[in-house]
Amino acid sequence: MNQAELFYPQAAVPQPVAATHTDAPGEPPFRFEDIEPEPRVAYTVRLADYPHPAADAAKVAEQRFRRELDRQLGGEVVRALRAFQSASESSETDLTREEMALAKRWMKAYDAARTAGFRDLGDTDEAFFDVRPI
Repeated sequence: MNQAELFYPQAAVPQPVAATHTDAPGEPPFRFEDIEPEPRVAYTVRLADYPHPAADAAKVAEQRFRRELDRQLGGEVVRALRAFQSASESSETDLTREEMALAKRWMKAYDAARTAGFRDLGDTDEAFFDVRPI
């Protein structure tokens, strides 16, 4: 290879490729219409009162927090958040068993997500993750 070939390569000539169908015999083809879309959870996460101005570190921490919260609660993040808010604003007698169970799940999930989010941040005495439904 000389310098002209190295620094000024020629465009490759497209070659036709024969497409082969390799479905298993007797198996129907995959149809995207049959797949139900997974419901997207509508909430925001923000790292508040973080003393260091590193935006990238805060963004990564928010992503880790959200990923762990989604892993713990699945599609019930907003329901669990609202149940926790209701439980903190009212007495136990005003809530159903399901709301109490969701509020307890929220506390455990938030604690696990907070631990995951703060993992590499260092000094975070007053920082917290603010979760709000959209």
